[in-house]
Amino acid sequence: MKLTIERTALLKSLGHVQSVVERRNTIPILSNVKLEARDGQLKLDATDMDLLIVDSAPAQVVEAGATTAPAHTLYDIVRKLPDGAQLELDASADNGQLVLRSGRSRFTLSCLPIDEFPVMSGGEMAHRFQLNPGDLRGLIDRTRFAISTEETRYYLNGIYLHALSDQSAPVLRAVATDGHRLASVEVPLPTGADTMPGVIVPRKTVGELRKLIDETGDMIDVSLSDSKIQFAFDGAVLTSKLIDGQFPDYERVIPAGNDKELEVDCKLFADAVDRVSAISTEKSRAVKLSLTPGTLILEASSPDCGSAREELETAYQGEIIEIGFNSAYLLDIARQIESSGLRMSMADAASPTILREADNDSALYVLMPMRV
Repeated sequence: MKLTIERTALLKSLGHVQSVVERRNTIPILSNVKLEARDGQLKLDATDMDLLIVDSAPAQVVEAGATTAPAHTLYDIVRKLPDGAQLELDASADNGQLVLRSGRSRFTLSCLPIDEFPVMSGGEMAHRFQLNPGDLRGLIDRTRFAISTEETRYYLNGIYLHALSDQSAPVLRAVATDGHRLASVEVPLPTGADTMPGVIVPRKTVGELRKLIDETGDMIDVSLSDSKIQFAFDGAVLTSKLIDGQFPDYERVIPAGNDKELEVDCKLFADAVDRVSAISTEKSRAVKLSLTPGTLILEASSPDCGSAREELETAYQGEIIEIGFNSAYLLDIARQIESSGLRMSMADAASPTILREADNDSALYVLMPMRV
């Protein structure tokens, strides 16, 4: 394999694929990126056996061929070369090395045999549809903060994506929960998605997918089966195994009888929560909300640091209620609210609270209270 490629083009593609590669691997080949040159393109593949990303960059191919090279090392080298540099890549099957030349710089990397690189087939993807990048970005950004990191509850370690086609306005809904909070966001159902199965997209896949979305302006092709999902962008294709588990019946934890409603300016509220929680050194960062007609009082206290109290004017006219929350969880939700108003629906101090945008019902958040 022998080719010349522009540094910026190679760096962009390497940036996409190298983040899939784990820093520590018990299988040496999984530390490598597969490089394949032919037909004026350099194709790059990287996998961790659960996730595969394929990208390509234009190149002047002198001699077609393929090799594998250490992904992170190659990325670091290319990243540190000057802008606008032309890179020569030369891999000989005889000595198992990749030589990279740029100007007066020369690097030699050890390669592993191409036939050791694992094949992760996409399989038969029976369900196909297209998603607007903005819609997919919104589904991810407004739910992924609630993905559980508890490995024992592996079925919560991702975003549950499913279609609701049996209602007046069919939607594609994304849901994530860690048992303390729940995020549910929906967008209009894309054509062709009505028969898709409910799938759980893993947390790592969600992170890699989110990076690629910002670099595309075109519609994203989504293909999926019961076990795999694939996202095709301008030049990159991301294929991932799905979490093999049953997502819980999340609708059961969304309360239906919360009759105490508060509407408050979201930024003022978030800033006040942030300020009063600074007094608490505890891990829970508990903050208490006291609601009386016309007033919302936020309080936090710590045996070591003292106490904090702040008042906000509201149009609340319901019963007096005191309820406590983890302030970090409360702020996570407040940061997802895109409109100026935040609407909170409560029942009592021990029941889950529903949070929404004041003028948009496409996103719903449920937060469990805590003792304060």
